[in-house]
Amino acid sequence: MLTLYGDYVRYRDMGIGIGSLIKLLGNFDLSEQSVRSAVSRMCRIDLLKVRHDGLRSYYSLAEEGKALLEEGGRRISKRKSSSWNGYWTVVVYFIPEQKRKTRDTLRQEMKWMGYGPLSTATWISPNDLSKEVELLAKKLKIKEYVQIFQAKHLGFGNPKTIISRCWDLDRIHKRYANFIKEYSAKLDEHRERLDSGENIDPSEFFIERFTLIHEYRRLPYLDPDLPEDLLPETWLRSQASDLFHEYHDILAEKAKQYFDSVLKAY
Repeated sequence: MLTLYGDYVRYRDMGIGIGSLIKLLGNFDLSEQSVRSAVSRMCRIDLLKVRHDGLRSYYSLAEEGKALLEEGGRRISKRKSSSWNGYWTVVVYFIPEQKRKTRDTLRQEMKWMGYGPLSTATWISPNDLSKEVELLAKKLKIKEYVQIFQAKHLGFGNPKTIISRCWDLDRIHKRYANFIKEYSAKLDEHRERLDSGENIDPSEFFIERFTLIHEYRRLPYLDPDLPEDLLPETWLRSQASDLFHEYHDILAEKAKQYFDSVLKAY
């Protein structure tokens, strides 16, 4: 549901009728009841809002949903490329046990930001993400339990040793490699079909674009976005990004045509 709203609705001031949502997500074998349940849950947690027009209901992004998708969009599209200045941003927290759920949320969101755990309650990043952490601590109402430092490592070991302790780059590399292998083949096949003059139904463009986005959008949340001088020379982030944008652009026009046709019909 977030993929659908993030790629097709976020830039339009509009709502989608429940019939259209059922038709669109039915392409992925989701039942009518599953779609209705998802919509209901997203309304309850303020990701979507509903507008009634007679007997019809239209669902658009609420402010919380817009903020979530905007942050996700920034994570995917705005990758850091500057060299490292040698300083680490260090976050240390002392959160009481009665706030365990909030502590778990802090850890998960810091992981998504690109922090790695140096120890249980000490997380680091070579990028200056102090403002992002401050906003997160404020949102979670735990500012008094969180401290942020800028520090230079004096010993022992080298930065890449620290990197290997805080992040599993091998696992992330394999995820990039798998994505590239799968979608390079799909892109080549799609190009061949287009070059041969095959009449491909717009719904297929929609399904393929949707799947591409859904798979790719996970990668930036696994990748801590480390400066290039701290990464292996064989790091595949830029190759995966180029592949994603190339295939996405080929699929975009007819995928949007299909989306618009469903909105008109349902």
